Amino acid sequence: MASVKGRLGVTLAVVALLALPACSKKASDDETAPAAATPAATGSAAATAPAADNTDTLDGSKFASFTGDPTAGEGVFLACKNCHLLEAGKNMVGPSLHAIRGRHSGEVAGFSYSTANKKSGIVWSDEKMFQYLESPQRVIPGTKMTYTGVKDPQQRANVIAYLDTQK
Repeated sequence: MASVKGRLGVTLAVVALLALPACSKKASDDETAPAAATPAATGSAAATAPAADNTDTLDGSKFASFTGDPTAGEGVFLACKNCHLLEAGKNMVGPSLHAIRGRHSGEVAGFSYSTANKKSGIVWSDEKMFQYLESPQRVIPGTKMTYTGVKDPQQRANVIAYLDTQK
């Protein structure tokens, strides 16, 4: 049992270290310049964001098809913790994710959002987060969030279930 816990600890540490580059954008970088569109980031050759009310994913998965596990989601959230906190009013490299559901994108007080994020028109629902977490740059081209996304739809559902428990 101790070796399993040891391996899990090492695995989680590696996950956290791999996520660090996602939070490495310097504050002096141009906050309003759109990120360059790449086929890998957007799923197509053109950087056309889905409409604010569109929740279609690149892999065709639907949030409603999954039952999120908040306990498993807490593990997925370890990568997010490098840039985001769940406490209200506490921003880091990324904004606080406290009470994210129902909030308009780009509206956390004290956080300097990209113009693209502020103008996205998104209201965060579980379905929109599910889409966004798959490929943030596809959903909001020009976002400062450089994290490439969570490709496994079950893991996306799990982290959303975890966020939903953090009120």
